[in-house]
Amino acid sequence: MSITAGSLYRDTGNFFRDQLVTIVLMALLTSFITVIVGHALTPNAEQLSLLAEGSSDSASSLFEMVQNMSPEQQSVLLRTSAAGTFASLIGNTLLLGGMLCLIPMASSQKRVSALRAIGTAAPLLPKLLLQTFLITLLVQLGFMAVFVPGVILAILFSLAPVMLANDKLGVFGSLKASSKLAWRNVKLIAPAIMLWLLAKVAIMLFFSTLTLLPANVSAVVLNALGNLVSALLVIYLYRLYMLVR
Repeated sequence: MSITAGSLYRDTGNFFRDQLVTIVLMALLTSFITVIVGHALTPNAEQLSLLAEGSSDSASSLFEMVQNMSPEQQSVLLRTSAAGTFASLIGNTLLLGGMLCLIPMASSQKRVSALRAIGTAAPLLPKLLLQTFLITLLVQLGFMAVFVPGVILAILFSLAPVMLANDKLGVFGSLKASSKLAWRNVKLIAPAIMLWLLAKVAIMLFFSTLTLLPANVSAVVLNALGNLVSALLVIYLYRLYMLVR
């Protein structure tokens, strides 16, 4: 039986509707954790005010602007960037682990909550954290190059978390196996990855123009919507892997 993108989209939509409440709660919970971790690690307001001191509008590039900063300003900028990156990494790992446990449990007709799904994923989280970090790093480096390599790497590594959770291949073994399997099914994976990227960009652009909500509330809602889009992608990729393997 041939696998079509249309049937995968229908399966994804059906599962998403059936588990809507659990997935929404998981998206909100992981978003809240992301914002809390980021807020806890971000330098305080007094330190952040250093970034505005002596800033030059004449800098022609970000690199030049960073060069013109004092060592204290560079340190604050580095800590702020690291805090946001680490918080996103924690939130994404919890969401991914929870979804990878929710899907098989719900498919076997078990009642499962968002907290139970994330708790069940606890033994998997350290490996998943390392793998998510490596994939994020490689994909971001690809985006910084010419953009296209980033998309290709995102496609090739897209099945790695599912393989890590189901086949016990290890972090690097699942990355290698995902590259081979994803390349053979690139026509089914590439459109889903592109839609995911476009949806994330659209959400970010929408919230960049929205100033009515408080900053923390806006951050939670923004991350939650992004998590819902990512959850849809995980369901799609999980279903695809179950069919092609």
